[in-house]
Amino acid sequence: MKRLSILLAILAASCCGTQTGPAFYTNPVLHLDYSDPDVCRSGEDYWMTASSFNCFPGLPVLHSTDLVNWRLVGSALADYPVEEDFRNVVHHGKAVWAPSIRYHDGWYYIYVGDPDRGIFMVRSKDPAGAWEKPVWVVREKGFIDPCPLWDDDGNAYLSHAAAGSRAGLKSIIFVAPMSPDGTRLTGPSRIVFDGHFSQPTIEGTKFYKRNGYYYIFAPAGGVATGWQTVLRSRSPWGPYEDRIVMAEAEGTINGPHQGAWVQTPKGADWFIHFQDKGAYGRIVHLQPMKWNADGWPLIGEDPDGDGVGQPVKTWESPHGTAQNPVQEPAAIGPYGLSLDWQYPAVPSPYWHYALDDGGIRLFSAFQADNYRSLWDCPNIIQQKFAAENFTVTAHLVFRPNPALDGEQAGFAVMGKDYAALRLTDTPEGALLQYVECKDASKGAEESATDITLLKYSGTPASVQLKVSLNVSARDTEGKVPDAVCTFTWDAGNGEKGEVPASGFIARPGIWTGAKWGFFCNRFTPKNDSGSLDIVSIRRGL
Repeated sequence: MKRLSILLAILAASCCGTQTGPAFYTNPVLHLDYSDPDVCRSGEDYWMTASSFNCFPGLPVLHSTDLVNWRLVGSALADYPVEEDFRNVVHHGKAVWAPSIRYHDGWYYIYVGDPDRGIFMVRSKDPAGAWEKPVWVVREKGFIDPCPLWDDDGNAYLSHAAAGSRAGLKSIIFVAPMSPDGTRLTGPSRIVFDGHFSQPTIEGTKFYKRNGYYYIFAPAGGVATGWQTVLRSRSPWGPYEDRIVMAEAEGTINGPHQGAWVQTPKGADWFIHFQDKGAYGRIVHLQPMKWNADGWPLIGEDPDGDGVGQPVKTWESPHGTAQNPVQEPAAIGPYGLSLDWQYPAVPSPYWHYALDDGGIRLFSAFQADNYRSLWDCPNIIQQKFAAENFTVTAHLVFRPNPALDGEQAGFAVMGKDYAALRLTDTPEGALLQYVECKDASKGAEESATDITLLKYSGTPASVQLKVSLNVSARDTEGKVPDAVCTFTWDAGNGEKGEVPASGFIARPGIWTGAKWGFFCNRFTPKNDSGSLDIVSIRRGL
């Protein structure tokens, strides 16, 4: 009945052209790839972070005052000083997994699992400002999905899960004692829950205490098809009871996965989580939540009364504010660019220059002998897919270095498969090609189709090209649509076209959605480079 009343209120407001009743939001609240989101509140402010894997700047920090409208305001990880070089090699899907964010004793803490190295922590007094260097809380291969809990008696604990790919064991939950300053474990991790029989692939821990009970919120059943589980015990060490509190149902989203319980200043309960949407990434949903009289939470709505919630599509906004369909621009990050730009590796200071008028100049980066395709390219500057249907139009100026041979630059959609419009410097001019690589993640070679040869002009010699990307959702038999991509190009001299004719079906990367971006490469070592200017970019939804 509540869902019906909400839909009727929305219909009445749209028919009248005004909205006089309460404000409503529609999921997802962020149609952007923010995998494994976690949220904390301090005062009137909500702060979110998410997985960034091998992409930098890492550990995005988003801010909201209403849980519905979010702005990217910072990042907690500009570098990754580990024994493995993240500056020159792309380590797809590695590094920064499933963080948690907490506010404690005047500090904001983010705890992160690196499946190959252990668990580290960063902290800051200002989440939108600078964060301290990482502190490794524990070095142990296979530990992931950590969350701290500072107890009422002054003790501190850390929950976490295990990555089966590294640990050789999964579907288990750990708790470890932690020093009150949050910098180290004071004892070994202990398995407190075995999910093999009732909660397979349980992971993504979020640790809370309420009314004398310790709660671990943890998804199970797999990312795309699973459910949200809650564990409960009177002791942090267990034994823990388990209950499924939200699962997908007919007509709802697939696999509602890990996220965060958060309370408003007035004590209302909400839950933020993600949905795996294939090439569009892991997008963010907001669910109403309530605590039942028996001390168990219920997330979403429960129309059949079975005690297991299901995701809502539309609901009354937590703070009565309207949902803004256009997000505020992201803040400027540590590399001089807006934070919605990322590289698939820690960027070199030699890769880009932020132009005064808002454009970006990419200098061609030397690709070593182990380079096979754009899948291996660390210097592709990228952004997430922002909606089911969107366009990106850019004005490019390619200026190759005449002392180099075969510099390349272009506009790409990246994932396990990729496609691109590429300009290659030749003695006769810039050769425009359509490039595609199926199974790039498995080392496949790319194929290139020549389109036209563009003649250089001016001093220094250059070519100009307007390029556009159109992404449109195509229904499938499942709950996740295909992302169909086409490129258009216009050389400004009457030559223009669109490729590919049948559309390119984007695929996600490893644990990430597909991304669009630009590259500029050379294959000859030299003490200078050519460049690609991204003069302007226009996005449309």
